[in-house]
Amino acid sequence: MLNFEKLIFYNPTRGEINYQETIDEIFNYIKEKPEESYEVIVGCDSSSDERPSFPIAIVVLRIGQGGRFFLTKIHYSSKEKKKFYSFQQRILQEVVLSCELSLRFRKDLEKSAQKFHQKFDYKFEYIHADVGVQGKTKDMIKEVVGLIKSNGFEAKIKPESFVASVVADRFT
Repeated sequence: MLNFEKLIFYNPTRGEINYQETIDEIFNYIKEKPEESYEVIVGCDSSSDERPSFPIAIVVLRIGQGGRFFLTKIHYSSKEKKKFYSFQQRILQEVVLSCELSLRFRKDLEKSAQKFHQKFDYKFEYIHADVGVQGKTKDMIKEVVGLIKSNGFEAKIKPESFVASVVADRFT
């Protein structure tokens, strides 16, 4: 279970910021041009060790005009006894972390908009998974897509899952 109060995100513009500051940054980015349309997308990747790190990226796109990203890394310490003995366990953990962050983040972003009595045109419906029809993840697609859908999001897989397979991947 993620401890949201202790999460530190990296943003190229702001540097290291905490969870609430990340919400505020995304909210303020949308507020700059409220007439535009936005998408908020989450994706995760992992390193391939026995105790991998899991970079999770949140990307906010101003449709047709670029966007911003925020990244946090989850590390499991040896005292947490969390080991990943198979590739499949690691991929499923990426999806679980993406879902957990997305559920909480979507709720908190909506709270911010309500607090300021603002209505914005943004979608927060996609989670990008680092699986695809080619390679060793092809047998996991149904399981991964089902897990994402059961959490109320739409799944995007390779080659459309750029938040997981490009943004988060750069920080493994």
